[in-house]
Amino acid sequence: MSEKKLPITDSRLDSVAIIMDGNGRWAKARGLARSAGHIAGAKIVQGVLETFKRLDIHHVTLYAFSTENWKRPKDEVDTLMGLLYDYVDRVVIKMLREDDSFSVKFIGDRSVLPDKLRAKLDEAEEMSKNKLFTCYVALNYGGRDEIVAAANSAIRDGYTELNKDIMSRYMYTYPAPDPDMVIRTGGDFRISNFLLWQSAYAEYMILDTLWPDFSESDIVRCVEEFYSRDRRFGGLSANDKK
Repeated sequence: MSEKKLPITDSRLDSVAIIMDGNGRWAKARGLARSAGHIAGAKIVQGVLETFKRLDIHHVTLYAFSTENWKRPKDEVDTLMGLLYDYVDRVVIKMLREDDSFSVKFIGDRSVLPDKLRAKLDEAEEMSKNKLFTCYVALNYGGRDEIVAAANSAIRDGYTELNKDIMSRYMYTYPAPDPDMVIRTGGDFRISNFLLWQSAYAEYMILDTLWPDFSESDIVRCVEEFYSRDRRFGGLSANDKK
């Protein structure tokens, strides 16, 4: 990839979240089992992370498995759990050993995940020391569940009244910055219970591209689109103030 310089603005892109959708449709279009789509989707993750890292974007959150995904057929869920274990074991841990600027954190409710997978997630997090570039992987994650869990944790810690700052400190992603941009592949216009608290002012990019086909050019297109938008955060743009 050629060296890409990000524009210098007051609203720098530093945190990206991705809803990785379209694996099943990708496989169906090729007459393959849905599991083939998940395998194909897993293969592009490392390249995607490396591209964001080269673009000097320091935080990437991937929506890998939602609390609602348990509704899928058991064989598909079992395949996903096995694929997640294999990917962390073969790819993530290798990246951590070879790149000391890379770290990983898994967010969501791990309590119902297979014991073997939970142990592998713990192993990867133990190896994550440097926080220059962090990938957050949402597993058994639901945005509403996260908000409820955050409030309950704060109450258990003695808070009798909550505010935005307190709540933010109890989110799974803390202390990472909120996502500046959320990318959804697959063309659907849904939030899908993803980072409901954190993405309050994120710029959404909806791509028709199915996740296994998501490429460097898609990333560059999203970054360029982000910098073309006028982010007002409820206020006025610079032009409106004139």
